[in-house]
Amino acid sequence: MENPGYRSGSFDGLHHPSDDDDDDEMVDIAGATLDFSTTDDDPPLHSGSYEEYSSSRAAGMNGSGPSQLVDPLEDPLPGVGTYEDFNTIDWVREKSKDRDRHREITNKSRQSTVALLHSVSDAFSGWLLMLLVGLMSGALAGGIDIAAHWLTDLKGGVCLIGFWFNHEHCCWTSNETTFQERDRCPQWQSWAELITGTSQGAFAYIVNYLMYIFWALLFAFLAVMLVRAFAPYACGSGIPEIKTILSGFIIRGYLGKWTLIIKTITLVLAVSSGLSLGKEGPLVHVACCCANILCHLFTKYRKNEAKRREVLSAAAAVGVSVAFGAPIGGVLFSLEEVSYYFPLKTLWRSFFAALVAAFTLRSINPFGNSRLVLFYVEFHAPWHLVELAPFVLLGIFGGLWGALFIKANIAWCRMRKSKHPASELVSLISPLHVCLLMFSLRVAGKSTRLGHYPVIEVLVVAALTALIAYPNSYTRMSGAELISELFNDCSLLDSSQLCGYKQPVNVSETGAGNSLADRPAGEGLYTALWQLALALIFKIMITVITFGMKVPSGLFIPSMAVGAIAGRLLGVGMEQLAYYNHDWLIFKGWCTPGADCITPGLYAMVGAAACLGGVTRMTVSLVVIMFELTGGLEYIVPLMAATMTSKWVADAFGREGIYEAHIRLNGYPFLEPKEEFEHSSLAVDVMRPRRGDPALAVLTQDSMTVGEVETLVESTHYSGFPVVVSQESQRLVGLVLRRDLLISIDNARKRQEGIVSASLVVFTEHNPSQPPEAPPPLRLRGIMDLSPFTVTDHTPMDITVDIFRKLGLRQCLVTHNGRLLGIITKKDILKHMAQIANRDPDSILFN
Repeated sequence: MENPGYRSGSFDGLHHPSDDDDDDEMVDIAGATLDFSTTDDDPPLHSGSYEEYSSSRAAGMNGSGPSQLVDPLEDPLPGVGTYEDFNTIDWVREKSKDRDRHREITNKSRQSTVALLHSVSDAFSGWLLMLLVGLMSGALAGGIDIAAHWLTDLKGGVCLIGFWFNHEHCCWTSNETTFQERDRCPQWQSWAELITGTSQGAFAYIVNYLMYIFWALLFAFLAVMLVRAFAPYACGSGIPEIKTILSGFIIRGYLGKWTLIIKTITLVLAVSSGLSLGKEGPLVHVACCCANILCHLFTKYRKNEAKRREVLSAAAAVGVSVAFGAPIGGVLFSLEEVSYYFPLKTLWRSFFAALVAAFTLRSINPFGNSRLVLFYVEFHAPWHLVELAPFVLLGIFGGLWGALFIKANIAWCRMRKSKHPASELVSLISPLHVCLLMFSLRVAGKSTRLGHYPVIEVLVVAALTALIAYPNSYTRMSGAELISELFNDCSLLDSSQLCGYKQPVNVSETGAGNSLADRPAGEGLYTALWQLALALIFKIMITVITFGMKVPSGLFIPSMAVGAIAGRLLGVGMEQLAYYNHDWLIFKGWCTPGADCITPGLYAMVGAAACLGGVTRMTVSLVVIMFELTGGLEYIVPLMAATMTSKWVADAFGREGIYEAHIRLNGYPFLEPKEEFEHSSLAVDVMRPRRGDPALAVLTQDSMTVGEVETLVESTHYSGFPVVVSQESQRLVGLVLRRDLLISIDNARKRQEGIVSASLVVFTEHNPSQPPEAPPPLRLRGIMDLSPFTVTDHTPMDITVDIFRKLGLRQCLVTHNGRLLGIITKKDILKHMAQIANRDPDSILFN
């Protein structure tokens, strides 16, 4: 017998269409409009594993009488205990499953040698997985660095002895390079030399200019087309989505194999195109994709979502480790910025994985300088107490830049999505925002039109970037090369324009190490400062509209570049002030003529940390990352002062960092652990149903039939149903999830003889008394959560929010004297917090 309206063999009830069901809609995630009807992470429930299970059970059930009942507690079904796409995992249940699994393995290990070996391999599997994640991520990062460096140089010319050599490698073996023009060698020719036969003159300049724009547009076009055609999830930074996934949310396919392949390829193309973006943020996404794919090799991580998120937390540390060559900073970044649940065991494994990844990258040596990053630098001159004032000024600049950038970028992204962009201009109230927006609108035309045509948007921004960037040598070079140039401490062997000082009368007067004493600025330095000032304005403007486009885009390098430019300008100013006024009170005693008093490169490094901290609100991890970049302990205090100042200043304009702002913009159900709940509301004010709403949909423990349960499930869209003693008493028994309920009923209808629409659904331990002619009951006690989390109706919401954060709950039941009153979900809390903050509660898209 089949119940009309319920399709046996299908799971359509899992996706019941309703006004609040987001799974059947086209949703915009990380700027990519996606259809979530297919995924590549997990097979559908009707795939081979389920059919094999069903066929294997058929023989034992077809001939069995009514006395043989299937209890999911004793014989769990495939699919029971798993989660749908765009749902939040149950952390408590997942941890309980892992404890039960570990307890079973431990008990069996005492019985046989084989079981003991299995126990040892199970304990070792976590470390083996970390080793594989580190090796794979380090190898991919090395390949990305090498390919990006080559393609970036390809925009300027080609190597005649081998097109696969970048500019630096091509000229390594040449004996014809000079000290002043160390980048020029006969083996490397610009496009003008290849096409026109000369590198001099206006025509050669125009040819190089046009070829630069051509390659930039080609790389940008390939990047956006690959993302759009094969892996829409590969766009953006990935860190907001990683944070959401680590908090327990499920986004199938976001960490899949296609996303990894396309993100790796398009990241190289996007960085090489010259767009104002970096590869450091997306490397976190790449490392997490590696970890998620490798998790499928180990059963305990493949079948447990909480355990998998521990691995993903370690992978986030690996991503930063290979991005900056900072293993310790990577672990702290994962702990401070990304992870939602970070036990001590994960700390150790994160450290091990970050170490392996850094070692792998060091073995590849992608930059040929025996360093893990292009802009590694060492300073030798000490800093002085008076310099804390300009360091704090850089912190103030970084905080202002971070706050204004977040507001302008979020407003631009809203207009990109919105059908009515004029209404979004209300949030842009500051003069700087107006300037940034006017610039963006002049550049990109109508934002909504570009928002609906991502390929055109990327090409327009890439063309504009290349057109403006080429004439200025500091915007023409890649972001990492620019930072390396700005961090550089001038020495006797430097021919950079930033070292264009007037030569001292006595060349032997040098400062500490190989650095020169403070000298008066020459014409070359003044030219460089004007170019840097123009580069600063350009970087500030163009980064606002670049971050969030449909290509892989990181924000670390552009933010550091803005801060490094500002820091270098301030550092040169301080250097000249000390040189011409060394008899001032603030310079007396430590800055004498002929001494190396001020290090402009140090100011650039402090400015880079300040701006990155202002945008991301990182503190401890940022200081450690910069410390690992410089290798000097004595500069920790300037970095701490600038970083803390930038955070305080930025927090004065809003406590959200750029990643939290994009999480809120995309409507992810992320409960920010750093956000304080200060309202005095109670659980009864937030729970559903509210006054005037229909009664809460519940199941009774032993008085509802299969047909009634199916009708209730089909008429609602809820993810779970409380189980009560009876409709009259409303005494709580437990909670059953919609997915588990439908899978169990579907299996019982097909495989258990006698189960019909009139069969009772029983959640009790013993079967209720029935007439002899009644069909056999369906026992579902095994799929019910017997200890759901409950709060009373007068529990303060600040306590309830803390419970949700610290236990990772997806829902909590509200009772009064043991009677069920309602339910609070994570989405209810997020909507309530949005209302308190005067934001649109419907901006929370996912349930």
